[in-house]
Amino acid sequence: QVQLVESGGGLVQPGGSLRLSCTASGGSLVGYAVGWFRQFPGKEREGISCIGGTDKTGYADSVKDRFTISRDSAKNTVYLQMNTLKPEDTAVYSCASTGQLWLGYCPIVADSYDHWGQGTQVTVSS
Repeated sequence: QVQLVESGGGLVQPGGSLRLSCTASGGSLVGYAVGWFRQFPGKEREGISCIGGTDKTGYADSVKDRFTISRDSAKNTVYLQMNTLKPEDTAVYSCASTGQLWLGYCPIVADSYDHWGQGTQVTVSS
C-alpha cells in the first residue's frame, strides 16, 4: 500500500515562496499520476496541479504561472514549487496518487486518486 507524506508547509509572507514535497513509501510513483490539492476551512477540496505518468502537467487557473509541479523519480517524490504566494493561498495542501498507471494528461479531480497524504498547512500572512 502506497503511503504519501507531505512536507514543506509553513508560514510565509505574501510574495514569498515555499516548496512542498510529496514522498511515497510502500510503492513507486513512477508512471502514476500525482496531484496536489488544497482545502480551505469549511470548503470543498480544490485541485490545483497534477503530473502524469509521462510527466505531462496540469494547473488550475488560480495557480498557473505561480506554481510548478515536478517529479524526482530517484527520490520517489513530487514537488510543488509555490511562488508569489498570496494570503488566499492559505490552506491545507495534500498530495494524492493514482492507483493505476496514468500515461496521458493527468486529472485535477480528487475522485481520480486513490492514495492520499495527511496534508501540510500553508499560511501566507504578514
